[in-house]
Amino acid sequence: MSPVPPYLSPPPSPRPARRLLAVLASLLVATALVAPPSPARAADPLLSQGKPTTASSAENAGTAAANATDGNTGTRWSSAFSDPQWLQVDLGATATISRVTLAWEAAYAKSYQIQTSTDGATWTTIWSTTTGAGGTVDLTVSGTGRYVRMYGTARATAYGYSLWEFQVYGSTGGGTGCDTATNAALGRPATASSTENAGTPASAAVDGNLGTRWSSVASDPQWLQVDLGSTRTLCRVVLNWEAAYARAYQIQTSTDGSGWTTVYSTTTGAGGTETLTLTGTGRYVRMYGTTRATGYGYSLWEFTVNTTGGGDTIPGGGTLGPNVIVFDPSMSSATIQSQLDTVFRAQESNQFGTQRYALMFKPGDYSGINAQIGFYTSIMGLGRNPSDVRIHGDVTVDAGWFNGNATQNFWRSASNMQIFPSAGFTRWAVSQAAPFRRMDIQGNLNLAPNGYGWASGGYIADSRVTGQVQPYSQQQWYTRDSNVGGFQNAVWNMVQSGVAGAPANSFPNPPYTTVAQTPVSRDVPYLYLDASGNYQVFVPSTRTNASGASWLGGSTAGTSIPLSQFYVARPSDSAATINSALAQGLNLLFTPGVYSVSQTIAVNRAGTVVLGIGFPTLIPQNGVTAMSVADVDGVRLAGMLFDAGPVNSPVLLQVGPTGSTAGHAANPTSIQDVFFRIGGAGAGKATTSLIVNQNDALIDHIWAWRADHGTGVGWTVNTADTGLIVNGNNVTALGLFVEHYQKYEVIWNGNNGRTIFFQNELPYDPPNAGSWKNGTMTGYAAFKVADTVTTFEGWGLGSYCYFNVDPTIAAYHSFEAPNKAGVRFHNLLTVSLGGSGSITHVINDTGATAQGTATVPVYLVNYP
Repeated sequence: MSPVPPYLSPPPSPRPARRLLAVLASLLVATALVAPPSPARAADPLLSQGKPTTASSAENAGTAAANATDGNTGTRWSSAFSDPQWLQVDLGATATISRVTLAWEAAYAKSYQIQTSTDGATWTTIWSTTTGAGGTVDLTVSGTGRYVRMYGTARATAYGYSLWEFQVYGSTGGGTGCDTATNAALGRPATASSTENAGTPASAAVDGNLGTRWSSVASDPQWLQVDLGSTRTLCRVVLNWEAAYARAYQIQTSTDGSGWTTVYSTTTGAGGTETLTLTGTGRYVRMYGTTRATGYGYSLWEFTVNTTGGGDTIPGGGTLGPNVIVFDPSMSSATIQSQLDTVFRAQESNQFGTQRYALMFKPGDYSGINAQIGFYTSIMGLGRNPSDVRIHGDVTVDAGWFNGNATQNFWRSASNMQIFPSAGFTRWAVSQAAPFRRMDIQGNLNLAPNGYGWASGGYIADSRVTGQVQPYSQQQWYTRDSNVGGFQNAVWNMVQSGVAGAPANSFPNPPYTTVAQTPVSRDVPYLYLDASGNYQVFVPSTRTNASGASWLGGSTAGTSIPLSQFYVARPSDSAATINSALAQGLNLLFTPGVYSVSQTIAVNRAGTVVLGIGFPTLIPQNGVTAMSVADVDGVRLAGMLFDAGPVNSPVLLQVGPTGSTAGHAANPTSIQDVFFRIGGAGAGKATTSLIVNQNDALIDHIWAWRADHGTGVGWTVNTADTGLIVNGNNVTALGLFVEHYQKYEVIWNGNNGRTIFFQNELPYDPPNAGSWKNGTMTGYAAFKVADTVTTFEGWGLGSYCYFNVDPTIAAYHSFEAPNKAGVRFHNLLTVSLGGSGSITHVINDTGATAQGTATVPVYLVNYP
């Protein structure tokens, strides 16, 4: 047989890329007894539920501060075992506080105070005791503030302070007069029971434009509701009806968008402009129509809400900041190229720097440019579809900065553009955290650097390549929901799902893993410019059993959200400000930069979109969890890098509180292009990077990396147990990259899980086999399916070792799972990189040993 060309197999002496590892965080100390009954509700509305909540400490990851304001009497906050300790809630706006209810767990406070503050810094005591008796305590108080806290000075037990619930009642808005000059509904998030068509959305009734309208389908009942962002006192509602008006309807309010109170009703509505004087309190306001006056639906030009005393409101929308560079087709090619080159010079080798950029192209044609993409740089089109932005030139990633080695080409992206490459192919020589989405390549796509040097893993979604995908020396790759002209070759593990034109499944010779359809998927939210030149965020719909790009043959299905409904965050913003914006009902757009997160960013509203552009980087301070998501439907998290801080965080991102039970199959939460880093840019520590407690969640392209190079790197320096823990049922993971963690890299505890593509390197740096023991076994598996799991299926999973501190280490296996008929794996591989260490088995006690300097994979087609 003739020698294999060098581009068909990896070079003989790899310089490995990076990787991770994992294990569960500490369990709860069992002090809990029986959860108390829900306390009686005060006359004033409950203001604290779901609001951003922080504490002086938490006993462990399962007893976070947010548990005390989640409305769930089965979850609790508990502190460290010392005095003093405090728990505080940010109400989002200054409120008059009338009542506080504390539902203590067995570990209660003997001495404590209730305090308020307008700024979270200076506190006023409005109630205190030194004889606290625990149980459920209902306190009548009088005070004013945006922040309310329990400040404990003496514990009643040897444990910490522990609250099932901390509830604050009162009213917001400081004045008594009706502010008829301010429309509290203007530009706020609006929803409706139905819309007549795409041109009459709910948002048109709160846009301040009398030329746009909402209209419903022609049936009864129908409703339109608006989220004011915080609880307000209503004094007037103005309904500006189109000809299709309501004969009978009610105005209703709600504090949570679920339970409604009628504050006005009529059965003799006259249409036209109806000005209604009323009294009510709520965050949500709706018109609930029960009888139409015509044969059409209900139709409102404008829905105006007036309140008393104004209120603190954070505006949505705004500019995208100095590190977002927008190009227009009217600009000269020379001007565009000059700006592109300036960014690339700054970012080409800036692997651990703080600069971040988004390069955005308005719809139209661009010629004669070569956009070279460096670190922390996103290039994107601003059209509704990829073909709206046409680049007659190149978008390029190469590895000249690293002597032709692309294994460290991380943290960059390309999206939503059509490319007509100058040489017939587009070069995208990347490794982890470099998504290639909604791209239309009119030619070939080359995944290797110039000279066919090393490249180590990447991701394509919702794209078209009219020519061939050419891996050359690219070791492993995942492509989903796309159209391709074919693949030229495969090295270790080329995985496709829902790819029209993909080669047939032939693993391991050649190593193509092909799944005909992707069981559940969706594309990432993205910015675009509408016909009026205004920014919108498009939120694609969920697809089931998908094959091919979503935009071929028509636009991607989904909905648009105007930028005015997003808080546009800057790196200078505090986490408290961001939380206030979220609590107000805004979505969140992170602009490029590095964000210091001093309190958990709490995403509590169903359907919230949290989108980053230009690789915004969130660094938790003082060991807090950087972000948490409540057990609610349809949250979209996309385009962020979580970078561990110097004080250990129990978790960087938690999706769903511990014990989440709700089903979200109809509208799952998704985590897309979300990346995690432990060390590299500086010493960082986090026990677990991502915990998914929600059922039905969709994980779509993550890279969790405990750094093997950079600064702040070492076995006892950048400590991290586990990259990903999945506790929810029915969770689907598409494109998992998890590397170098010190215990299990991935732990899968939920039933009916699915994973398509997993790429892993075990930790490089265990000092010796004795320091990396899992009981009597050497090493931890890269991917552990828990013994309690009865159904799980995985396709195209690979794990590699490179023990560069002690090459004699022999890890026992890379995959660990219960031997049950419902737990199945397809197309597994293990590799010893250059013979630096070995992996004795592939899964459990099955599979040959990965060893030797030839860097030859060990393959296992099916297990069991």
